[in-house]
Amino acid sequence: MRQKKQNKIFRILAIVILLFLIILVRAYENQLFNDPLLEFFKKDFSSLSLPDVSNYAYFIVLFFRYAINTVLSLGIIYFVFNEIELVKLSLVLYLLFFAVLIIGFFTVANISYENQKWHLFYIRRFIIQPIFLLLFVAGFYYQKRR
Repeated sequence: MRQKKQNKIFRILAIVILLFLIILVRAYENQLFNDPLLEFFKKDFSSLSLPDVSNYAYFIVLFFRYAINTVLSLGIIYFVFNEIELVKLSLVLYLLFFAVLIIGFFTVANISYENQKWHLFYIRRFIIQPIFLLLFVAGFYYQKRR
């Protein structure tokens, strides 16, 4: 009984630490990532033109940020559900979604049309924020309850 309670406390502490690390990534994004679109999207970007961005360098920035969020998110999923199979499934989904999102991002970025900036904004949001963590935890929790 005591071991089970200690294990639960450890899991909760690990989740809190991982969530704090996700918050730190967001808080120090300007220092951690050389992202020219951070400032662009903080302004009224609908009337501005996109800044010049090297596709290769920006891919590395997006990949690095997505990878950090993915590792932290997988840790949270593991400690919330304590099932390695869910972590494996999540990893496959994270990789699949990254491929789809990164292809979509650079396709939209290199094509000029009316709502291009808004589409970039939302695609980029899914890449740089741990939105999938919220979706996966809610979805896995729902599946477990059924």
